[in-house]
Amino acid sequence: MLAVFPVTAVFAQETTSPANSSPAPTVSNTTPATAADVEALRQQVQSLTETVKALQQQVKDQQATLENANLTGESGLPQNPEPSPITGAENSPAPAGSTPPRFPTEDTSVVQSTTAPAASPAPGAGASPLSGGFPTTDTSVVTSAPETISSTGAGASLTQPITIGGGRNYMNISFDGLFALAYSSAPDLDHIEVGDHDPQQRGFNARNIELAFDGAVDPYFEGFANIVFKLDNDNETEVEVEEAFMQTTSLPFNLQLKGGQFFAAFGRLNPTHPHTWDFADTPLVSGLFLGPDGLRGVGAQGSWTLPLPWYSQLIFASQNGRGSTGFSFRNPGDDGMFFDRITTDREVRGLQDFVWIPRFENSVNLSETQTVLAGVSGAFGSNETGANSRTQIYVADLLYKWKSARAEGGFPFVKWQTELMYRRFEAGHGANDSFPVAETFHDWGLYSQVLWGFKKGWVIGIRGDYVHMQNSDFTDDLDRQSRSRISANLTWYPTEFSKLRLQYNHDFLEENFFLSDREVDSLFLQFEFILGSHGAHKF
Repeated sequence: MLAVFPVTAVFAQETTSPANSSPAPTVSNTTPATAADVEALRQQVQSLTETVKALQQQVKDQQATLENANLTGESGLPQNPEPSPITGAENSPAPAGSTPPRFPTEDTSVVQSTTAPAASPAPGAGASPLSGGFPTTDTSVVTSAPETISSTGAGASLTQPITIGGGRNYMNISFDGLFALAYSSAPDLDHIEVGDHDPQQRGFNARNIELAFDGAVDPYFEGFANIVFKLDNDNETEVEVEEAFMQTTSLPFNLQLKGGQFFAAFGRLNPTHPHTWDFADTPLVSGLFLGPDGLRGVGAQGSWTLPLPWYSQLIFASQNGRGSTGFSFRNPGDDGMFFDRITTDREVRGLQDFVWIPRFENSVNLSETQTVLAGVSGAFGSNETGANSRTQIYVADLLYKWKSARAEGGFPFVKWQTELMYRRFEAGHGANDSFPVAETFHDWGLYSQVLWGFKKGWVIGIRGDYVHMQNSDFTDDLDRQSRSRISANLTWYPTEFSKLRLQYNHDFLEENFFLSDREVDSLFLQFEFILGSHGAHKF
């Protein structure tokens, strides 16, 4: 319409112009037109025709310009944009033969971020399904987090990670803050709780503030890192490199290799991070057998997904097993003492001083709504209480999950998880044979928990713990007291970026040769927030 108005105006001006200027002879009704008058009129008509054609071409050009402007405005992108990191990653070669570190699943009911970045696909996700891949589309058994809620609407954009780099090399960054307000009838809450990320004192606790990094190194490797900040009871900051490792993405025959600092694939809970746990604290058996920080260290791991019609995987790893993260192994202990022995704190003498960690796990779908996963693991190595002292730990774990066929955002669901652990610990004479006797402890324990997601965003849970420590007339150590615990909690997930959890614990500590029995009641209010997209952890 804007183009038509100028055409009309010009045409009117051109039409009236000859009448006003009258350069040609005026034709009267009484005077016959001469040849000169006819020629003048013919020239004027021809001039107007050329003017109209020129204006019509201008209108067409303006319309084409407006259409191009509208298309550009709708897309908001230039005609030839640079490839984004996500696009580059999706177009990179898919590692068809690598062992997936996560299940190729599409249900995000329990994944911490329901729109996990496409830039970090699980190895093999872009390839055709492999024989032996996880035979389900239910991620209820992904150990990322308990059931969370898929967000929609304006807040959904928060799931996008902070991405640095582009093409086949990129890095995602996310931040997780986990805090707790605690009360306990025992003033020494740090002795009642067995995990380093558990509440440690009455009042406020900040025991897990985590920066997470993940990304593609190149077409052959991807990298992961978790840096954790903790505030002790004096509000002093502690920093630890919880995990930092690289793993292959394109090995053949369903193989995968991993190297760096990482949690050992030992049982169900050990390889996971605190923000994914179903309860506010560590189960007793995990903290007392594997240590407050879990079994992790610098080492290497290989895994193989077997070519079977159900998910089946073999994992074998070796780590240094030294320090507090190798708690039952080459651990010099507090002030050079462990189980009352002066520790040797020696360097590696050979392969026998490493910790060797095999695992075998299988999973099947009982039906479209039911999934079962079972695994067995072991950890074998030397310890520091004697020149030739050894430690062996075994665990069997089981997970059962039911989710309604009409589930919305993963709810409702029922999940049962349990681990049974046994430890054989050879306690020697200590450094320089300073301890009077050598003992072999046969300790065992278990935990079992049930979670019921009864309403979208709401989960209720109950857990029972028991640890039996072999009694000794010589070893006086708080960690060698048999004990049990019953826990109940209620968790609310407003979105997948926040969590509120109320938990009650009742602990029973049994009497032994050195320690008296006692009961302790504790109450925790845990709260968590996430910035950015925190991707799913390994199944």
